[in-house]
Amino acid sequence: MKNSVKVSINQIQVGNFIRLPVSWKDHPFLFSNFKVKTQSQIELIKSLGIDQVFYDTERSDSELLEPDTTSDKTPPVDDDSLDKLKLEMDQYKHDQIESQKKLRRSIKKTEQQFERSLSMMRSTVSKLGSRPLNSVNDAKDLISSMTNMLLNSDDLVLHLMSDAKPGDLIYHHSLNVSVMCMMLGKSLEWSREDIELIGLGALFHDVGKLKIPKNILNKQVQLTKPEQNLIRQHPLMSLNFLKLADTFPEQAKPMIANHHEFIDGSGYPKGLKGEELDKFSQLITVVNEYDDLCNGTKGSKAKTPYASLGIIYKNYKQKLNSEYVGKLIKTIGIYPPGSVIELSSGQFGMVMSVNLNKILFPQIMLYDPLVPKEQAPIIDIEREEISIVRCLPISALPENIFKYLNPRERISYGIGQP
Repeated sequence: MKNSVKVSINQIQVGNFIRLPVSWKDHPFLFSNFKVKTQSQIELIKSLGIDQVFYDTERSDSELLEPDTTSDKTPPVDDDSLDKLKLEMDQYKHDQIESQKKLRRSIKKTEQQFERSLSMMRSTVSKLGSRPLNSVNDAKDLISSMTNMLLNSDDLVLHLMSDAKPGDLIYHHSLNVSVMCMMLGKSLEWSREDIELIGLGALFHDVGKLKIPKNILNKQVQLTKPEQNLIRQHPLMSLNFLKLADTFPEQAKPMIANHHEFIDGSGYPKGLKGEELDKFSQLITVVNEYDDLCNGTKGSKAKTPYASLGIIYKNYKQKLNSEYVGKLIKTIGIYPPGSVIELSSGQFGMVMSVNLNKILFPQIMLYDPLVPKEQAPIIDIEREEISIVRCLPISALPENIFKYLNPRERISYGIGQP
């Protein structure tokens, strides 16, 4: 803690922000850094045999007490009350640890499901040329399974996934867009048929990029005009991929062709306007822009999810369907998974999961140097009565916090259950 000094526990009072100088496992508090809320907490710290703590001047709401003044100003706390408080805190800490383990298991399970979906998608795309019927049927099975989860659960959680391997970027992006389009379709109360349709179209919307030379697709410097023109043809290349797949639904093809078209006519490849774009095309464009901003595929560096939502809300008002933009923000939360944040407690963390029924209260992995990285606490800020102060660009994190939180280079989401 910056601006901290080591002081006697007898000088601490309610409102002081402190750090305990002992291992996280050797005290009953959920955090080693916290603001003292009650006199009982101070007495409990004393009962642990702790004589000194670190006091943070900037995060405290009150000054230190003068030495040797506590006995006159604070009523004693009896031993039975302290024992009861410690027992309650130990139980709460144990419950939180178990909750964290459960969440980590849920993330792991979702990650395994996501990897299976990636594998199925690779297989699907590889079959398009030789066995198009099998390819489309496999994709329909995948989308049907995802739709079942979406429609049959009232308590879904959006989890942050691990980084994509270099060869899987297109597949990660396509799955991301597919999952989020289907989520928004559900939020918009679309029929199951429409949700499956946009999920299927989104799954194939970028396969045309597989036809573009990698040295152009991954170019870090400015593209030449011919290279830009080639990349702008990838929506039509995606459709060409599907020519032999006569079982691919015709209604899903416009959204593939139009996923870079804007309602003001400034998009590509044809410069279509709002009335020329169906609801599927308008929705996939919103999600595609968001995911591109998050993952830096727009000729610029990747933005945080929070910043990406802000850019879309402020700068795309004439380009994107405002209802769908609002629904995107409302569905995935103001602080989507992958957001790096600072809390009212002064701690830093990264949003790991968002319960879609409680989007304002995401689950956050906290940076705590006294806790091993693999056991990093994941907290529910609603339960802890902590608020998010601001979102941070990854570049603003000190190196030690960056290494601990390990922010994702690319943002991918998977849907699981608590």
